[in-house]
Amino acid sequence: MSEASKLTILVIGSGGREHALVQKCLASPMAERVIAAPGNGGMASEVDCFDLAVENIEGMVALAQAQGVGLVVVGPEVPLSLGLVDALQAVGIPAYGPKKEGAQLESSKAFCKDFFARHHIPTAAYANFTEVAPALEYLESHPAPIVIKASGLAAGKGVIMAETQDKAIAAVKDMLEGGAFGDSGAEIVIEETLYGEEASIHAIVSGDSFVCLPPSQDHKRAGEGDTGLNTGGMGAYTPTSRVTAEMQAAIEEAVIKPTIAGFKADGIEFNGTLYAGLMLTDHGVKVLEYNVRFGDPETQVLLPMVSDDLVPVLLASAKGEPLPEKLNFHDGAAIVIVLAAGGYPGSYPKGEIITFPKEIANRAAIVHAGTKRDEAGTITTNGGRVLSVSSQAPSLKEAAELAYSVCDQVNFESKYLRRDIGHRELNRK
Repeated sequence: MSEASKLTILVIGSGGREHALVQKCLASPMAERVIAAPGNGGMASEVDCFDLAVENIEGMVALAQAQGVGLVVVGPEVPLSLGLVDALQAVGIPAYGPKKEGAQLESSKAFCKDFFARHHIPTAAYANFTEVAPALEYLESHPAPIVIKASGLAAGKGVIMAETQDKAIAAVKDMLEGGAFGDSGAEIVIEETLYGEEASIHAIVSGDSFVCLPPSQDHKRAGEGDTGLNTGGMGAYTPTSRVTAEMQAAIEEAVIKPTIAGFKADGIEFNGTLYAGLMLTDHGVKVLEYNVRFGDPETQVLLPMVSDDLVPVLLASAKGEPLPEKLNFHDGAAIVIVLAAGGYPGSYPKGEIITFPKEIANRAAIVHAGTKRDEAGTITTNGGRVLSVSSQAPSLKEAAELAYSVCDQVNFESKYLRRDIGHRELNRK
């Protein structure tokens, strides 16, 4: 590969997903240099980080221009929803991720559900509301258990699973009258409760072409046994045997391809990640929602399982060029365990000193999320999801044993984690 074809790559974001993306980009022969903005304590130990808020669209464009960036990989949903990819493309810089119009699939659950209905994509029955009275009237004819969702971005926390009518009514009033999720809750979606097992499918899309990553399963609840509050994700694993090769093909036919056809019908140019949150019900696969970026923490298990160089695939998508027919993956399984600060997803402490093992196995990795690194190199906690530990092994059981052994060697004062990540797969007969 010629030096001229090598790239400076900018990864935007500060979480575990972005640290995993940085590591994948660093491994690419196409990467001359990798930088991050704003980054975190772990990324700062590996690449140059620039202290810019992800919402600072003008600042990000100026940084990419000043650093001679040839590819921007946008990690989180907020800058996508604010039009960062549009702004970068306007100055000729390829950026991986959808433009603002396509990002509405995630930034507005109401938009997403209407898209499903318009293009006959299987999903839960629903209705959208901006006022309390009609929402409460709807609840009378669609009683609990029911799901109330803030339509806008809420960092994975704007979903209330209302088991009783009183909880459903309270959730509606809290969002539409009480401002529970600010502007994100000014419009809500009320939808039927689906029963089954969740799974995630990530597709990299470029116009008409797409390639899928292995199926994964995320653990959203804070407590073991899938109890407690919803979080951004406490762990994940791949693959899940519930999604067989036949089911994967059926999902692509019933969900991914109609979505891409829907973009074309609606005049939406979509390049980037299409991340389908699925419920595997007794009545077939239903789409819970779409995200338009890589999942966190799913990215931490998916990217290490990709044996191909991912950078040319991301660059092709950013340019709207055809993708390879398929990606190649390592055999075996991968798991990631999130180490969170006590109190998350509510209030939690910051500034706790983190101690790390002197060395870990080659098949394991510590990925930083909510961390900060001072000039002396000390790493402290700086978020709710502080770190994650990922590992790969021939079986999920071996991967879990390895990851948890590393988790036990990482310490900070309020550390908590779930010790049952992957429990459904591990307990299958």
